[in-house]
Amino acid sequence: MINIKEPSINDASAIIDLMNSLGYEGTESFIKRRISELLNHKDEVLLVAEKENKILGIISLHFIPQLALEKDFCRISYFCISNTARSQGIGAILEAKAVELATNRGCDRMEVHCNERRTEAHRFYYRQGYIDSPKYLYKSLIENKTH
Repeated sequence: MINIKEPSINDASAIIDLMNSLGYEGTESFIKRRISELLNHKDEVLLVAEKENKILGIISLHFIPQLALEKDFCRISYFCISNTARSQGIGAILEAKAVELATNRGCDRMEVHCNERRTEAHRFYYRQGYIDSPKYLYKSLIENKTH
């Protein structure tokens, strides 16, 4: 059975592994601090999927108030299922929980930015009902950073 819960600092090692698999290496020096900050931020939700006390996936959500729209929206900031647990429905369970939380918070949409090289992730999002948005732009504030 899959259990969805907030992670603890003790889950840092598993979360580091998941972030590494997404290409975000080098989080060891600050991940515990970031987990703590996210868990204590009113507009953030951090959840993990676990089975038999093993972390199999993570989703990080950010709730964004809107000025020109009546409702807020929820952005998936990070979402990863371990390579050994993919295609078992765990991603769908985490995404459904995210939708439930966003709906309960009064959001009218979900949003995710997903690099074009993550084609398997795109297929997952399409299956969950996401559609393409025309363009996403960003500006790095740190030289040589492309995430």
